Amino acid sequence: MRVTLEKDFGFEAAQQLPSFPEGHKCRRLHGHSFQVRVAVTGEVDPASGILYDHARISRAIEPLLAQLDHRLLNEIPGLENPTIESMARWFWERLEPLLPGLSRITICETPQVRCHYDGPSRS
Repeated sequence: MRVTLEKDFGFEAAQQLPSFPEGHKCRRLHGHSFQVRVAVTGEVDPASGILYDHARISRAIEPLLAQLDHRLLNEIPGLENPTIESMARWFWERLEPLLPGLSRITICETPQVRCHYDGPSRS
């Protein structure tokens, strides 16, 4: 049986988006209560009845969240222009080696705005 397991995490952080035009509100310093959803896809182990122990996902992401929580994202290497698109890629690059079957990273900066990243193009 093939399934996708998702687990949600949150962190608080400030950001400025220097690539936005002068006068744009997102170019100014502001903060969000970010939500990160990590999805892994694969076959359920018939013996255990699960794909992953949820704690495995938590162990992989917790050090990353510690780097970001209550920080200015622009100061984090790789997030100098911390759009949700670049944040999704940043998480992917760090989690993919730790979580076989990683299939999607979703970053929500508000309840209405999110970015899904399914990994680098395989073409």
